[in-house]
Amino acid sequence: MRNHILIVLLPLLCSGCAVIAVADAAVTVAATTVKVGAKVVETTVDVAASGVNAVLGRERRD
Repeated sequence: MRNHILIVLLPLLCSGCAVIAVADAAVTVAATTVKVGAKVVETTVDVAASGVNAVLGRERRD
């Protein structure tokens, strides 16, 4: 009887691992998307600031 219970529970444990792996992958994709988005915004701000400085005739200081 004990073997039958283990055989029934084994697929449930494996599917739980799969759910965790998929959730982990989703979180990784979301974090990467946010990181890329932040880099795009940072670059856009840098370009805009350079444009404003060029129009005003100021040198950019980092």
